[in-house]
Amino acid sequence: MARYLEAASNPDLPGEVIGLVAPHAGYRYSGHVAAHAFKTLQGRLFDSVLVVAPLHQYHPQPILTSAHCAYRTPLGDIPLASETLQAISRMLEDRTGLSLARVTHDQEHSLEIELPFLQVVLGERFDLIPIMLRDQSRETARVLGEVLGEALKEKNCLMVASTDLSHFYSENQAHQLDERVLEALARFSPEGLFDLKQRGEGQACGLAPMAAVLWASQIMGADKVTLLKYDTSASTTGDRGSVVGYGAAAITRPV
Repeated sequence: MARYLEAASNPDLPGEVIGLVAPHAGYRYSGHVAAHAFKTLQGRLFDSVLVVAPLHQYHPQPILTSAHCAYRTPLGDIPLASETLQAISRMLEDRTGLSLARVTHDQEHSLEIELPFLQVVLGERFDLIPIMLRDQSRETARVLGEVLGEALKEKNCLMVASTDLSHFYSENQAHQLDERVLEALARFSPEGLFDLKQRGEGQACGLAPMAAVLWASQIMGADKVTLLKYDTSASTTGDRGSVVGYGAAAITRPV
């Protein structure tokens, strides 16, 4: 992980980083891409980090969080921001009738894979707001993003959207699909992401988490997305007939 961060280099950013988009495949495949996102945090301190990730397994509830008090990685424990999670759950229930479903022993890798990177660049001085989306509809992503923006706008909080891009197309096809998604992301267009998905012109397993973080970021004053790195699994596997796409980006607001 340290070597990925050391190798990553980014352009100067046009403001203060308040959000990231990072992939969640195994570090062997996407760690070098994710490192570009997390390297933008070096020297920064946050009280809390929100990670919004897709839920790859079935669950009857649409929006979930952990019922545990902390996440444990080989680098140590990350406590949950319990009071903030309760506030988010209350706001969701007021607007939709749905609260955050608390789950135990979930196996969702797309959230956990981001945590060691955060621990390396931020140390142990933050608590975690983990949210997993099973319902990836436009409506759910929008209301979640609005709630998150309102709940976090006065806090020193980083937001991370966990997503890979297209899955199991040829590398040429993947480049076309991923380019459209990354272009909508760079335009700061959560609506555009869903429009692409609806037309079958782009995909991402964490498209709704990405859109939710964009909506929340707008409320928190962000106005730009900077693309940092793109690659596919072919760089690791050598298989260009069936690849997964990975992208990294930073969301910034004027200083």
